[in-house]
Amino acid sequence: MSASLIDYTLHLADTTLILSQRNSEWCGHGPILEQDIAITNISLDLLGQSRNFYQYAATIMNNGSTEDSLAYLRTEREFKNLLLVELESGDWGQSILRQFLYSQFQHLLFQQLQQTKDEQLAAIAAKAIKETTYHLRWSSEWVIRLGDGTDESHKRMLHAIDELWRYTGELFEAADYETAMGIDLASIKQTWTEKVTAVFDEAKLPVPENVFMQSGGKKGVHTEQLGYILTELQYLQRTYPGAKW
Repeated sequence: MSASLIDYTLHLADTTLILSQRNSEWCGHGPILEQDIAITNISLDLLGQSRNFYQYAATIMNNGSTEDSLAYLRTEREFKNLLLVELESGDWGQSILRQFLYSQFQHLLFQQLQQTKDEQLAAIAAKAIKETTYHLRWSSEWVIRLGDGTDESHKRMLHAIDELWRYTGELFEAADYETAMGIDLASIKQTWTEKVTAVFDEAKLPVPENVFMQSGGKKGVHTEQLGYILTELQYLQRTYPGAKW
C-alpha cells in the first residue's frame, strides 16, 4: 500500500507540475491581458497542488527527499505524468482544450478523492476542488466560445481535437498503483464523457469515435517533449546543486 500510495501521489504531483509548466508558457503571450492573467493564475494553482502532493510524497518516502528534489532531480522515466499534459501547447485553442479535458477529469477525480481513506489525499483534494471548479468553468466557456465562434476559431478547435483526443484514453487506463488505491476510473469515465459531450455539443464540435489511444506516461514512458520540459525546468538545480533564492 505504501509503495502504491507513493507512486500515486507522485503521479498526481507530476501531472499538475507539468501542466503548470506548459500553461506558464502563455505568461505574457495570452490573446488579451485578462486571459493572460487567468491562465497564469491557473498555472500557479496547479503548481500549488503539485507542491502539496510532492510534500506528502516526501513525507511518506521518509528518505531525505523534498518537494524540490522530487521535482528537479528525477529523470523522465521516473516521472509519472499523463502524456496529455506534456504535449506542446500549440495555439490558444489547443491549450484551452487540453485544460478543459484535464480539468473535467480532475474535478471528478478530486470529488472521489475527498472520500478516500487516506486523510492527507482527501484534504489536498478538498482544498483544491474550488480551484478546479474555476479551471473547469473558465476552460469550458472558452471551448464553447471558440468552437461556436468564427470559421477560423472553429477550424482551430477541430485541429486541437485531432491533436489531443488520442491522449485522453490514458486518463482512464488504470496503472497498478491506481488499482491498489481503489481509484474508480470507470465511473469517472462515464461522467466525464457525458459532460465533455455536452460542452462539445454546445460548441458545435464533434466527439471523436474509434480513436486509437496513446498511453505510457503513468509508467514513465513519455514523448520526447517531456525531456525538453525537464531540461528547462531543472536547469538551475542541476547546474547549481542546492541553489536557493
